Amino acid sequence: MRIVRDTREQRGYRFEGPAYADVTVEDGTLNVGDYSLAGLGDKVAVERKSLPDLVQCLGRERERFVRELQRAVALDAFCVVVEASWQDLASGQYRSQLSPRAACQSVLSFMARLGISFIFAGNRSAAEYITAYFLRQYLEGARKRWATIVKAHGDGSGGEAA
Repeated sequence: MRIVRDTREQRGYRFEGPAYADVTVEDGTLNVGDYSLAGLGDKVAVERKSLPDLVQCLGRERERFVRELQRAVALDAFCVVVEASWQDLASGQYRSQLSPRAACQSVLSFMARLGISFIFAGNRSAAEYITAYFLRQYLEGARKRWATIVKAHGDGSGGEAA
């Protein structure tokens, strides 16, 4: 599996270790999100957020974040993976003027109004795992859909009867 990591991604995941034996990482420019699959950047993406980054996106950088989420709605699959727990957000385990109540309500609003999943992974390593396996599940589904299309329409060699 070839994962594309956006060139603007800071502290990017490396996907190293036994769980990622078949993963290669390529740096590239993505229009949406921080991670996608090679050749499928217009279909699937994952946005990675640390808790401070998420809070900043819910506050001072909200307009930019909303624009990105609106672009993400056009994808087949997209999620925001947060390297913290919901409890960390809800209890204000961050430095910001944004109240925990307002932060939580913003996330829930994006989920309800835009249909975007926010996955609170609890920590960085869990978020990395979720990112890889979210992309893997999309890829496996795409392979199955493609196999169904090929089976229904032949292999394209022109040898089948009309």
